[in-house]
Amino acid sequence: MQTNREKIRTLTQFSILLALEAVICFTPLGSVPIGPMVATLMHIPVIITAIMLGIRAGALMGFFSGLFSFLIWTFMPPTPPLAFVFTPFYSAGDFQGNAWSLVICFVPRILIGVVAGAVYRLCVKKNVNSVLSCVLGGVLGSVTTTVLVLGGIYLFFGQNYAVANGVEYSALLSAIAFVAATNGAAEAVIAGIVSPGICIPLNKLLRR
Repeated sequence: MQTNREKIRTLTQFSILLALEAVICFTPLGSVPIGPMVATLMHIPVIITAIMLGIRAGALMGFFSGLFSFLIWTFMPPTPPLAFVFTPFYSAGDFQGNAWSLVICFVPRILIGVVAGAVYRLCVKKNVNSVLSCVLGGVLGSVTTTVLVLGGIYLFFGQNYAVANGVEYSALLSAIAFVAATNGAAEAVIAGIVSPGICIPLNKLLRR
């Protein structure tokens, strides 16, 4: 059982990370240009929360990440013709989102926290080096959302997504694989670097 002091500290840490998630989601600070690619940082606070505060806190942060993404794609979509993939309340011509849009928007982000937290804690239990534990948690958490978002788009909106992108449906799988191998890989690398870089110093500080 947590004492009141520990509960307040956990809530404070969660609130700070939630504020960071909001800044990353709603400002240009959440996008990192890497050559011709743009990697998002939306997954980073979710991974840090999962490693620092546990799987449930990580899953909750993932929910907020999904909620922020849903609001962005509903009210100020960066690419309007593709918004239907992430929200049922946006239509572009013949394309209309549905309940699967909510699944793609929320579930992968919630599972970032579940996977990152579970992998980190399993590694710690197996006495894996703390740096490697954070790296694995960060990388696998990032890969989780990449695979599930792109896989969900292909499964539930493949035909419409191909038309909206001006891609032949027969070439869509290759196009999605390219995105996963470029943007997705870049985001996983960032997660693998940032996770130990932030979590290990914070853990040492909190132990004092």
